[in-house]
Amino acid sequence: MTPSIKQIRYICAVAEHRHFRKAAESCFVTQSTLSAAIQELESQLEVVIFERSKKSVMITPLGEKLLDQGRRILGDMENFISLAKTNRDFLTGEIRLGVIPTIGPFLLPRLLKKMRKAFPKLGLFLKEDLSAKLYQQLQQGKLDLIILAFPYSLPEMEVVSLFEDDFLLCLPPGHKLEKAKQVKQAQLQGESLLLLEEGHCLRDHALEACKLEKSDTDVVYQGTSLHTLVQMVANGLGLTLLPRISVNGDVLGDTKLQLRKFANKNVTREIGLAWRKSDPRSPEYLELANFITHSAPLD
Repeated sequence: MTPSIKQIRYICAVAEHRHFRKAAESCFVTQSTLSAAIQELESQLEVVIFERSKKSVMITPLGEKLLDQGRRILGDMENFISLAKTNRDFLTGEIRLGVIPTIGPFLLPRLLKKMRKAFPKLGLFLKEDLSAKLYQQLQQGKLDLIILAFPYSLPEMEVVSLFEDDFLLCLPPGHKLEKAKQVKQAQLQGESLLLLEEGHCLRDHALEACKLEKSDTDVVYQGTSLHTLVQMVANGLGLTLLPRISVNGDVLGDTKLQLRKFANKNVTREIGLAWRKSDPRSPEYLELANFITHSAPLD
């Protein structure tokens, strides 16, 4: 018996939430219905996808491989549906867009206003999450597009660069680097550098851009957002790196903190748009990428 799309969707939901009840809620079915469907699938295929216990849900090695293929199947199903809608007008209907937290709050408010005027028949549904989760949802067809920072590995995805986003050094009041017009990366060695917690790609991008190893600095705090890091700097706990797009989006508020450019012009991250290569709406996404590039609030 061939597995159903519904069964594949259920196992992907459990893998995403690592919890059967939460997975069932996300699929709008009862936990017993979801569990029975997954057990039936495992029985049909004569495999074990999940190791179950009262405290956790673990994915078996074979389960990981099946889930990776399952996400592709769900993505292909969404492409199938999109193909049926290709006769409609250009950039109309619905697009589900995912964006990471270090971009979304600063790029989207001004951009969405321009998009509504340019594409009045386009319905944009937004999802903010970390890069790994957005990629997984893109694979499954839960999202059509994602905006994130590169470098980031996205196998089987089409990727288009939107713009470069410079890093600026944010200093607490009275810091010794306050007198410098520009800062060299080497001057950050030994400093108390405030970075986002593990899971945020900005953390690694910032260290890479500054050519720093984690051992070169004293990471005294792992913030959950750029706004949190700004408040830590304002309270004299260290310094941090801020993407220019966040500064333009008023992440500093009324803190009166100082910003310094880097002497090296390559202290930056690349912002890009990604979608499934097999998605038939690819020409529309290219047009949207071009619009974002020319409309992004970079100053």
